Amino acid sequence: MARKPKVLLTEPVFREVHELLKQYFELHVGRRGQFNDALSLRDAIYCYDGLLCMLSNPVNETVLSNATVLKVVANYAVGYNNIDIGACQRHNIRVANTPDVLTETTADGTIALLLSVVRRIPESERFLRNGLFDGWNPTGFLGLELSGATAGIIGMGRIGQAVAKRLRAFDMNIIYSNPKRLDRETETLLGARWFEDPLQIASRADVVSLHCPLTDKTRHLVNQQFLDSMKPDAYLINASRGPVVEEIALAMALHDRRIAGAGIDVFEFEPEVQDMLLSAPNAVLVPHITSATKPTRLKMGMLAAGAIAKTLCGADYPCHFVV
Repeated sequence: MARKPKVLLTEPVFREVHELLKQYFELHVGRRGQFNDALSLRDAIYCYDGLLCMLSNPVNETVLSNATVLKVVANYAVGYNNIDIGACQRHNIRVANTPDVLTETTADGTIALLLSVVRRIPESERFLRNGLFDGWNPTGFLGLELSGATAGIIGMGRIGQAVAKRLRAFDMNIIYSNPKRLDRETETLLGARWFEDPLQIASRADVVSLHCPLTDKTRHLVNQQFLDSMKPDAYLINASRGPVVEEIALAMALHDRRIAGAGIDVFEFEPEVQDMLLSAPNAVLVPHITSATKPTRLKMGMLAAGAIAKTLCGADYPCHFVV
């Protein structure tokens, strides 16, 4: 009797994802956080044909050097900066991710984060809950009026464009920076104006929203120079990847009130957050939740599981491969 392929799911997810994998494979499920370091994953991976991992799980040469039968890695995320693609190619291992299915939800979450910080929602709620509300104040908790303001989007892929569509509904002016300029038809549809240099966005926008992938070029894209280029009454939103922002530089800019505020969903040293950022004024900090709806997170899991089923047994499920 042929050996049933083994699959490692690094932490529990949705029942439907578990059930799909159990149809075809011997499934092993790790504990949350168990494989957040390369050595733990390296020691476990030797007997697995497939790996369904989280963004927090490093899949690098250290891990793959012990992956004697591994054929596919499916990342439970659209980004895959936790995976060494070159190392996977050297070991003839396919890599899958979960694009498209989280575009609209992440755009919705970005807008929620943006509105929370520019209208000072958490700050004013704490004020009320602490018993400080003494009636309507004509100058209390003044925020940014979106109509007529300029939104600068850095990274105009699927999510960036979905955010732009939503911001247009607020009658905002859209400018953007992207390595490749959009076609004129899309620019016209979005009412968007292209600038090659992200610093041109920083100096012009009332709200800067980050939606770029994490690469060598975008790591610490938002640094002291970028923040110093922003208007003192402008806001920064990050729903991309934590290391796109130099966290300590952002914290200092907020404490020095060199920018008006920030809405942050992802962190440079996730799950750790800089103490200075935690104590910064007008910083809305949420734990990586901009794609957090059940339908979206379930679709992500099914897409990743489908890639493993397709690779290991030819089952016909929707999936997307990076390499």
